[in-house]
Amino acid sequence: MEKINRKILCIDLKSFFASVECVDRKLDAFTTPLVVANPNQGQGAITLAVTPYLKNLGIKGRTRLYEIPKNIKYTVVRPRMKRYIEMSKKVVEIYLDFVSQEDLHIYSIDECFLDLTDYLHYYKMNEFQIAQKILETIENKTGLTATCGIGPNLFLAKVAMDIDAKKEKNGIAKWSYEDVEKRLWPITPLSKVWGIGPRMEKRLNRLGFFTIGDLAKSNITLLKQKFGILGSELWYHANGIDNAILKDFKHTPKEKSMSHSQVLLKDYYGEEILLLVKEMLDTLTRRLRNARLESSTLGFGLSYSHTVGGGFYHTVKLDCSSDLTEHFFPYCVTMFESYYEENTPIRKISISLSHLRAKEGTQLNLFESITQKENQEMLAKTVDEVTDKFGKNSLVYATNLLSYSTARIQNQKIGGHYE
Repeated sequence: MEKINRKILCIDLKSFFASVECVDRKLDAFTTPLVVANPNQGQGAITLAVTPYLKNLGIKGRTRLYEIPKNIKYTVVRPRMKRYIEMSKKVVEIYLDFVSQEDLHIYSIDECFLDLTDYLHYYKMNEFQIAQKILETIENKTGLTATCGIGPNLFLAKVAMDIDAKKEKNGIAKWSYEDVEKRLWPITPLSKVWGIGPRMEKRLNRLGFFTIGDLAKSNITLLKQKFGILGSELWYHANGIDNAILKDFKHTPKEKSMSHSQVLLKDYYGEEILLLVKEMLDTLTRRLRNARLESSTLGFGLSYSHTVGGGFYHTVKLDCSSDLTEHFFPYCVTMFESYYEENTPIRKISISLSHLRAKEGTQLNLFESITQKENQEMLAKTVDEVTDKFGKNSLVYATNLLSYSTARIQNQKIGGHYE
């Protein structure tokens, strides 16, 4: 595959929430032991952020207060999301002084990607010099410290920032394709790399993959068989390949889509959420079948409790169009294992199915048989006929009877959204 060669920056605001609190209090985040957490939740409260000073003592950014060693004295401050959003907007305005909107992608409240490819001639500087200027401007105008990764694509820029930027005195690390073998491949554990969460790491370890180099040298067909299209993404990333460009994120598809979101009445943790995801997919795929439509693109995201903030949302294109839960659900599991932050409370699930088309016949991928697909479609059709005649709660899975299931409640609502 041909490799793109852009000039990408990935910039992260260091210990963002905690640093904002220090700036407002005229404190130095590198010498102040400060934690952002909800004091009303006691010692079980999850920290949204800790200052760089505490990180240097080995305290992680997302931990519970009781896990901080007793001999370390620190101040707890209540989170102020409105203030953090305000400061984030100020930083985004700085980015837009350097690049246009189409060359900026806001990845999260404290992290952005910038494509400098078309600006080097204009500024008469290289990407490293522009990165230095941007970081200096952020510090001068807001008091915040940022780190930056530079790479020829989004993935390498992100990994350069995550792995090496914090080690550099100026907070900037640059990776090229020539660095893949000596800097990317030795990385272990796997979860240190963007897109591989602790659960995904365990699955990969069971398959014998312990370093990024193990993935890079593996059989892409095996990875795709195990993880679907995301398996091939794992292989390409392990080899430093990522041909996505920022302009791709600016495209608003004209095709109709079906979406379904659910705000949860309590905090859910870990794999409990996967049952709810499957129930929501059952609702969406049933609507697809009723409309005689199929989808080839899945969007899936989780939003964490407001006491923690954040979350993720990613899309993936399937090998072929489908209207069956069984085809979409494994992709949700893989994205969950890749991006969910361990022990973080979840309060919202969002799923969308796009690139819809009229169902014309049976499509197969490389890993299923005609009989298997026919059996899945026949079962889905039978369930649809029963629930259409006797009501959505007339036929439910045994798992829908579990205490944390919401299917029977959701079945009493119209739910969802058709765009």
